[in-house]
Amino acid sequence: MIHRLAVLCIFCICVLSAHAQFHFFDQMFGHPMNNQHKPSGSPDARQWMAHADSVSCSQYLCPDTLVCVSNPADCPCPDSEDIKCLIPDGKGKQQAAVVCTRGAIDCKHVERLTSKL
Repeated sequence: MIHRLAVLCIFCICVLSAHAQFHFFDQMFGHPMNNQHKPSGSPDARQWMAHADSVSCSQYLCPDTLVCVSNPADCPCPDSEDIKCLIPDGKGKQQAAVVCTRGAIDCKHVERLTSKL
């Protein structure tokens, strides 16, 4: 009886660790757990595209937020927790790259990392 219980516990531990490993590899190889990036054939993606087509904008429509702005550098970050950092490329704000970051990483840290490129 104790032997069966030990075997069952070991089996459960193996199954859980295998599940954790595969979940790790999904994240590592670009399969996010959240549903922000859906395949283009999914109903949510089609609904998003239909909504994007119905938004009237004469300038630039931000792809992640569907906000109409004068240029791409003015697009807000998709999540309210994010901090928007403009990385200048020498041509002014019109051509600046936008990086959204979160947490303890601030724009100075992002600028320092991108200056090494």
